[in-house]
Amino acid sequence: MQFKDMLKKKEKEKAKEEEGATSPTTTLSPDVPQFSFVRTTTTTREDIEPPSFPGDPKPYSAPLLSPDQPSRGIAGRFRRHSNAASTAPPSANNRLSQRINFGRSRSSSSANIPENLPEVGGDGVARNEEDEAKWERRATVMVTANMAIKSPPATPSIEVTSEDPFDSPRRQQPQPQEQQRRNRSPSVNNAPDDTNIQEAIRLHENGDLEASTKMFGDLADPNTHNNALSQVLYGLALRHGWGCEPNQEQAVHYLSMAASNSAEIEKLALGAGMKKGGAAKGELVLAIFELANCFRQGWGIKKDPAAAKQYYETAANLGDTDAMNEVAWCYLEGFGTKKDKFKAAQFLRLAESKGSKTLGNTWIWKDKYNPPSTSPTSPSSTEKSSFAGLGSMRRKKRN
Repeated sequence: MQFKDMLKKKEKEKAKEEEGATSPTTTLSPDVPQFSFVRTTTTTREDIEPPSFPGDPKPYSAPLLSPDQPSRGIAGRFRRHSNAASTAPPSANNRLSQRINFGRSRSSSSANIPENLPEVGGDGVARNEEDEAKWERRATVMVTANMAIKSPPATPSIEVTSEDPFDSPRRQQPQPQEQQRRNRSPSVNNAPDDTNIQEAIRLHENGDLEASTKMFGDLADPNTHNNALSQVLYGLALRHGWGCEPNQEQAVHYLSMAASNSAEIEKLALGAGMKKGGAAKGELVLAIFELANCFRQGWGIKKDPAAAKQYYETAANLGDTDAMNEVAWCYLEGFGTKKDKFKAAQFLRLAESKGSKTLGNTWIWKDKYNPPSTSPTSPSSTEKSSFAGLGSMRRKKRN
């Protein structure tokens, strides 16, 4: 064999080796079925995202709250109600094992729950004024001792404008500490502030969100009005982006400020022997409920199921019916606590006794859920039949 033929043979062998080293890209047939993981119950549906790998398309990751979502308004309770059966959008960063467990921690410990909270005694459900007074003392300690939610994030300076509806100048530079302390006495049931709050609510309901939020922000300013209710409403505006850029960290700051200010007022009322609560009890309960939503959804603060359950339970025992339903859901699903249908039934019964009736809840009236020392009044036969009707429909659907 001639030398040039040997060279050609070697070149061909080298080319074959290079072709073998390069793996052809495998393309799936369009007929290959696509798989999705879904968890459903009779009332909910949750899509489970598997973990992503290098080269995969970017998984879906929606924000926790979109400013384009329709608002339910702030009339009545001044808040966007959270549904106990609702689920947050799946996070692309969660592992599959976490998604299968649906992100629900069974741990009852939390860094957001201060130690040595006052004992409330009983079975953990407030049924009279004395029980509520114990839970209110516990609430005041819980919100004032929780430093995790009281640390303020960086706040941009606010310029003074002539359009300020209250002619209350805002300073670009921080005030001296002594001056701040003089200005920070919480305001509740102040007649001029109440009038301005009502005007801000009217503007919100008429669609003028920017003007409404500006008024809430001025009344919430701790250096001027320091109004607890306005701090709750301004926190909700910041969370949901009502007439402003959403800022969930600042929302948590204002909600915690409202809770702390209300707690200071309630401490004085409790110290004076009041059992039904003082002038700021409504603001305290509302702020605690909304902080529970923040812990549950991870809005502006790290998700904390145990803290969410604790805050819901506190608001529930202070008379909030929405919180009663939410903490019942926590006990049913094991969210931040161990599953306990007995406790869930207690709170659902309490909610119904306060007028919050839910179809399909006949199971809570079974004898095994009766407290040992009490005989609760069962619902009327008409109510029972309506509950059973929806319950039977759900059973048929499952079968």
